[in-house]
Amino acid sequence: MAARAKSRAFMAKGVVGQKPKISRGLPNGSIVKCADNSGAREIRLIQVVGYKGRLCRVPTASVGDLVTVSVRKGTPDMRKKIFHAVVVRQKKPFRRIDGVWVQFEDNAAVIMTPEGEMRGSEIRGPIAKEAAEKWPRIASAASIIL
Repeated sequence: MAARAKSRAFMAKGVVGQKPKISRGLPNGSIVKCADNSGAREIRLIQVVGYKGRLCRVPTASVGDLVTVSVRKGTPDMRKKIFHAVVVRQKKPFRRIDGVWVQFEDNAAVIMTPEGEMRGSEIRGPIAKEAAEKWPRIASAASIIL
């Protein structure tokens, strides 16, 4: 019994070197809103970069994850092309280390270049703090960080 309690204490959130668990709310194939002014309006999530899952499990993304996307609606030069993007908002509620539950009204992502720069110059709407901490370029362009 004591060993089980000890292992739980060791796995406590906030331990140095561990990232907080964020509920994954965006499976592959999700249509999300583009939150920047790059020319895309709606993008489809194709793949989560760095996701290691199980056989037959659909890869899912959460706030702050780098994903591969296809532009579904937008300017003609952006449509039907594949880009990298970072998820900045998700509808599914997730819990922060301090106990606060966070939920946004929509799912949104920001299109990035392969070097990690933003393709657009501004971001519309609020940005999750988790995405801003992980991606400093997004944090500098964001108007509201929640």
